[in-house]
Amino acid sequence: MGVSLGTRVAGLCLAGTVAVVAASCVAGEAGPPSGGRDVSVAGGLSNGGPEGTPRRAAGSSEPAPSWRPDGSGGPVGAPEPDRPSQPPPPTRAAPTPTPRSDRPAKDDGAPSPAAPAWLPPGPVSPDTDAVPDPAALYDRLRTPATGCADVLRTIPSVPPTDDWRLLRGLANGCLAVQGRGGSWETAARDHAELAGRLDGCKGHAAYAVLTGLLEFHERHPGSTVRLGSAPDRAPACVYGIAAVDAGADGTARPGEVISIELRGTYFDHAELLRDGGVSVGGVSVPGPLTALPVARPDHLRLTVPVPPLTAAPGTPVDVRVRYGDTEVAREGAFAFAAPDPLTPSASP
Repeated sequence: MGVSLGTRVAGLCLAGTVAVVAASCVAGEAGPPSGGRDVSVAGGLSNGGPEGTPRRAAGSSEPAPSWRPDGSGGPVGAPEPDRPSQPPPPTRAAPTPTPRSDRPAKDDGAPSPAAPAWLPPGPVSPDTDAVPDPAALYDRLRTPATGCADVLRTIPSVPPTDDWRLLRGLANGCLAVQGRGGSWETAARDHAELAGRLDGCKGHAAYAVLTGLLEFHERHPGSTVRLGSAPDRAPACVYGIAAVDAGADGTARPGEVISIELRGTYFDHAELLRDGGVSVGGVSVPGPLTALPVARPDHLRLTVPVPPLTAAPGTPVDVRVRYGDTEVAREGAFAFAAPDPLTPSASP
């Protein structure tokens, strides 16, 4: 049967609407075409307000899931999950420079041990007779580069006294610690046998230095060092006049004998008795000088007569002793006593 024209037109309109909606779904559009209001299937406005203004669609409480560039999942726009903070990489401290040692390095790179202390000044003995004696040899040992070998050649094969034997042990230790010969065995034997037997300022100083050498060798048995003189150390001997004896009352008159005790002698006593000089009250005493025995080897007791003096009774008198370039004094050593009056001659 025949279809009316109005029916055909209505069918075409319905088919066109359905086609438009289908095309929008295939293209993945979630909303109406841009530039127009939403169109309903029935031809009315969708989501329209009272005045036909489109309402914003209510947003979902959770954004759509997606993949992040790093491959992790999660909602787009969501804040990055909290990650434990990574500590900054440790900073390596610059190495502290190691102070360089002034001492020469050993073969393994470690610094050599400090050299033991060497002999202090004597002072230097005048040695007016140029004959070797322990006091003068002590002075030669103070130059260890050459003096130790020189002294060892000078010492008799059988040392006559303890002082000579001490110098033999010291010279051997001096050479051995420098790796230039010598004998640690001889040095140790002389040191052991002289314990407690030495006296005097130079003897004490030499024995203490030999002790230091042996202790160094015990701590560093394979080490050698270069010894050096010690110019800044205090002298071993403090030379001076210890006392002047002018009798119980402390007075003396011309012709009377007084004694002068020297301490800290650093030279051969025989040389001073022969080449030294004494003055009393500014007047020289004629030589040669004489001495009395004393217990300490670095002490010397001289005896001299009081020379003729012109002074008032009770005047303090100075005493001076000269040897070489050194002079020591004792100010006001005793009081001057007037000479005895002359005995009157017998009357006729």
